Amino acid sequence: MPDDDVKVTGGNGASSKGPSGDGGNGSAPKNGKKGLGVIVKEEVDAFRAEMPGKVKEQVEGLKDPTKTQVYTSIFRHKHDETPRNRALGVLSNVFLHLHPAKINRDAVRYPFTWGMGGITFYLFIVLTFTGVLLMFYYHPTKVQAFRDVLYLEHDVPFGKILRNMHRWAAHLMVIAVELHMFRVFLTGSYKKPREFNWNVGVILLVLTLLLSFTGYLLPDDQLGFWAVTVGTNMARATPLLGHEGPFGPQLGMTPYNDVRFGLLGGSIVDANALLRAYIWHCIAIPIIASVFMIVHFWRVRKDGGISGPAPVILNSEADKPRRAQSAAGG
Repeated sequence: MPDDDVKVTGGNGASSKGPSGDGGNGSAPKNGKKGLGVIVKEEVDAFRAEMPGKVKEQVEGLKDPTKTQVYTSIFRHKHDETPRNRALGVLSNVFLHLHPAKINRDAVRYPFTWGMGGITFYLFIVLTFTGVLLMFYYHPTKVQAFRDVLYLEHDVPFGKILRNMHRWAAHLMVIAVELHMFRVFLTGSYKKPREFNWNVGVILLVLTLLLSFTGYLLPDDQLGFWAVTVGTNMARATPLLGHEGPFGPQLGMTPYNDVRFGLLGGSIVDANALLRAYIWHCIAIPIIASVFMIVHFWRVRKDGGISGPAPVILNSEADKPRRAQSAAGG
């Protein structure tokens, strides 16, 4: 059969002949454009009809965010006054489930906790944020380190404030950790079943002190140089690991393979010591401390929440029925 007699069916269902036919392919684009225009006009009309409803829905969402789809996708249970729904709202949310559904009312009072645990974590966040910003202007080399500190203080906009925020937050974090452990000891919060978490807290205290110690050398000034010299010289007397410590010589420890040599990367405080202090301070110890903080917070939750005094009955609750008292005490 000749090609001129072949019929071609277009997308709109109309048939046409081949290139030499009267219909050709020229009629299909005309019909297609006309159909496309009709479809677009119908969609625009439908969009105009739906627009008032969508605008009203958005306005209602601004008035009450709990009715929006975004909110309901995050919080899958209503936060009403029913104890069961309130507990489900906490337990089923990826953010809120870190907190217990019920707590002892008296255990979260500031006169009991002093808020030192939360303040310590807040200071760690401040140190992380300011430390990352300081890394943009610092080179851990003997030639550039002190010059970078001078440049940061005198030439970088708000650089002196940034450095002082980091330095004072570090001092305050050491104080806050010690006060936190002092409060835990005074209130007996280290006892059963919280013995493991107390040990985790002791490790976090050591890591906090190591963060402060390693950061002391980074400005590469005389104060940091001699502080690290004295501190690492004390490491020579470490039991088993120092060449001057108990059982160190018996284990083959020398000034060139003991713990002091490992900390400094040599036998003196020089460029290797600065580089190792920088890596420990900015990478290794923060990662290790973050892992232990996650374990610490998790154990607080698993051990029954913050330990506190025995629930007390307020004067306003003395005349209430017994069941209402227990429900209010939570």
